[in-house]
Amino acid sequence: MNDYSPQELMAIFLARELRDGDVLRVGVAMPVVEAAVRLAHLVHGPNMELIFLGARMNVAHLDSIPMPAFGWDRRVVRWAESFSDTGHRFDRIKDWDRHVFFIGGVQVDPYGNTNLIGIGPDYQHLRFRGPGSVGTPTLSTHVGRYYIVLNSHSSRLLVERCDYISSYGWGTGGADARQKLGLPGGGPKYCVTPMCVFDFADDTKRMQVRSVHPGVAPADVQAQTGFALTLPAAVPQTEPPTPEELHALRTRVDHKGFLRK
Repeated sequence: MNDYSPQELMAIFLARELRDGDVLRVGVAMPVVEAAVRLAHLVHGPNMELIFLGARMNVAHLDSIPMPAFGWDRRVVRWAESFSDTGHRFDRIKDWDRHVFFIGGVQVDPYGNTNLIGIGPDYQHLRFRGPGSVGTPTLSTHVGRYYIVLNSHSSRLLVERCDYISSYGWGTGGADARQKLGLPGGGPKYCVTPMCVFDFADDTKRMQVRSVHPGVAPADVQAQTGFALTLPAAVPQTEPPTPEELHALRTRVDHKGFLRK
């Protein structure tokens, strides 16, 4: 049995992905992402900027930056170098090649298109109403790269076709899918779930399994995914957290064990 949770593994995987100098834009209620960007900033990214909605900060000089009790909230303002209560600023989007974003969804399709609007054929009478797209269409269009991060993995979430698209990933596929629409950003790089990491095939941009988390079989991933996956004969395992990474996460970021609950 692993001595870490799937959410801790996800946070550490994402933290490894983030580069010093990145500008990290974090939305609402994404505890795995919050932990990942804090961890990366403290451990290997002193020149990163963290933007939690309107709060912009660089706090690498601190020994720790613990997560708020309930995901994102305005207590992060006490660390901010600047703050705007109007939320994300879109007035310098031409300079967003170093910006990184993170997106959730109530549905995600094989090409990384995401739905935060709701479930059901009639938008006026949705069976389930999502939080709405907020700033995700603009951010996912312009940032240099973004990651789809899901709190669960099921065939109801990972679907063949989204009922609505709030953030355009790779459309209907093809390496030039975004270029044909004139979308300047780099698009989704990975989709990270509690079971595995997906990437997107270079030619088709269809989601494929990059690695499965320790203890998860590729067949389990397919059984919980609502579209067909191409599974190679040997699927790599996601690199487990090191003791040093877990110690840093638990003592400098997730003091209260939020990701282990």
